[in-house]
Amino acid sequence: MQIFSGNVALREYLKSIMTPESTIGFVPTMGALHQGHLALMQKSLQENQFTVVSIFVNPTQFNNPEDLAKYPRTLDQDVEKMTALSPEIIVFAPTVADIYEGNTQSQSFDFDGLENQMEGQFRPGHFNGVGTIVKRLFEIVTPTNAYFGEKDFQQLQIVKKLVEKNKLPVTIVGCPIFREANQLAMSSRNERLSPTERQEAAVIYTILKTAKEKFKTQSTTVVGEWVKKAFLKQPLFTLEYFVIANEATLLPCARKNKTKNYRAFIAVFINNIRLIDTISLH
Repeated sequence: MQIFSGNVALREYLKSIMTPESTIGFVPTMGALHQGHLALMQKSLQENQFTVVSIFVNPTQFNNPEDLAKYPRTLDQDVEKMTALSPEIIVFAPTVADIYEGNTQSQSFDFDGLENQMEGQFRPGHFNGVGTIVKRLFEIVTPTNAYFGEKDFQQLQIVKKLVEKNKLPVTIVGCPIFREANQLAMSSRNERLSPTERQEAAVIYTILKTAKEKFKTQSTTVVGEWVKKAFLKQPLFTLEYFVIANEATLLPCARKNKTKNYRAFIAVFINNIRLIDTISLH
């Protein structure tokens, strides 16, 4: 397996193996790989001649220093998992200095308002950090296709907007959410949960599924109030937000429109560990 820690060496290697017909699939990750990440890689391997996976815990998308410090870093185990999937995967595990070249700052982006909703409200500057690292990685890897999971649906929409507004020559492919046996959305943060907390966290998706059923016959306000009350009965959890939003604009749904597609978004804390999930409502 080819592993690169410097962008110059990676670029030189890609240049040496590419032909005009070659395609590169790219899966950007922050490591602590789980089955959801591996599914993105599998899709890339199936659809492209070469697959590059980046492992980089990006400091500029964390607004909470403690969260950044505690984020799991498991490069050796990650490489083992990728090697088992395919030794043909090309790994890019850069340093902060290699990515930011001594200036660990975010660029400022205008994502046409997508960045101001949900995560943007509760994590100031988060999407500037996401835009900065994704744009930088696209410039280094020059992928044909890039693969992102739908668990971070807001991020997926923002990356699509980044590509559109900057006219970047890459196709963004959204992939379904992978869930654990108890339906908890797979996330690297799940590794920080105790076994009991991990089992209890199944309630997040259970509540989302019930909210989806209620949304068929009840207003957004009524569904939102029901979700708040449901979490008040769950002492382990603190609800940060529950929002029903238009999938395209991410603006909160005030009144249902049958021609629009809606999605529910949720963020909760359990023992100071922040978990997000989402469900389509159509």
